[in-house]
Amino acid sequence: MNQHHNKHHLDQQPQKKQIAIALQGGGSHGAFSWGILERILERDIFDIKGFSGTSAGAMNSLMATYGLMKGGNKGAIEYLEKFWWRVSKAATLSPMQPTFLDHLISGGDMHFSPGFHWFNMFTNVFSPYDFNPLDINPLRDVLVDLIDFEELKKSEVKLYVCATNVKKCKPKIFKLDEMSPEALLASACLPYYYKAVEINGEHYWDGGYMGNPPIYPLIDGTEVSDILLLKVNPIEINHVPKTVAEIQDRINDISFNNSLMAEMRMVYFKDRILNIGYDIKGKLRKIHFHAVRAENKLDHLSLSSKFNATWKFLNELRELGHKAADEWIRENYENVGHRSTLDLRKVFN
Repeated sequence: MNQHHNKHHLDQQPQKKQIAIALQGGGSHGAFSWGILERILERDIFDIKGFSGTSAGAMNSLMATYGLMKGGNKGAIEYLEKFWWRVSKAATLSPMQPTFLDHLISGGDMHFSPGFHWFNMFTNVFSPYDFNPLDINPLRDVLVDLIDFEELKKSEVKLYVCATNVKKCKPKIFKLDEMSPEALLASACLPYYYKAVEINGEHYWDGGYMGNPPIYPLIDGTEVSDILLLKVNPIEINHVPKTVAEIQDRINDISFNNSLMAEMRMVYFKDRILNIGYDIKGKLRKIHFHAVRAENKLDHLSLSSKFNATWKFLNELRELGHKAADEWIRENYENVGHRSTLDLRKVFN
């Protein structure tokens, strides 16, 4: 009865609900978020007012924002697929990428990346300033070919991309008027693989260290009351890591969730202040939070799989994203605009 009511309500919804979407980074696991976004866009039940993202989340956000501008939801779906196809092709052909070795070894039919292990050993000895002096990054050509960054700056959908200032230990949030290929490369700059990206005299690494993803730009920069968080790095796991690979996986999870945990604790604190009747002279407003999370979806994948960009593997993650989005919409759509479906106290406090 309830499922029938939900389906009828979705089909008959006269006005789309406004949301903003924040996307975590996580290498190839960003294809999971690609699948989520694709399904949300296909259902056409939300009016998306803004994106914030880091690393792979920044790439997804960029493609969705530009695609919406060029051709609505259909355009966003097309640009997302173009991007991931180009990423897979570039990673498979470039000797600078772990997937190049994966392709030689197995044709990509795996849930891990043996090429990652070789690169991991190699980068423990040599820095990108040694082995990649020309700073070759296949993503640069992909971004330049797909996106007109001057046109992008006219977008009505807000876009925020996070990078880490190397020398100042601060997050840098790039807004639409600052958007460039370098800003996106900075957000995805893994320091063991690429030189720090220089922009206006400052040097940047992957944004995951300081904001993964940034939440406050969507609160301060849009007027939406609902923010959907797409997470690819699990917060909770069911066992204590014991092998070297498991320990590395968990350290990666903790490192790339740390900034989000801190930011969401502050959000929870401000939410409690609002609940007792203080809005600090109108500076605080009620935000409903929602999340599609990787827990129980990507648990079977190791850290090395974040470097496996073979097309078959990316599409497996995409399908998992479709299923996760369908599940979230079915269970939570009715609550959007009315209340949070993400328990901030339980998850982040």
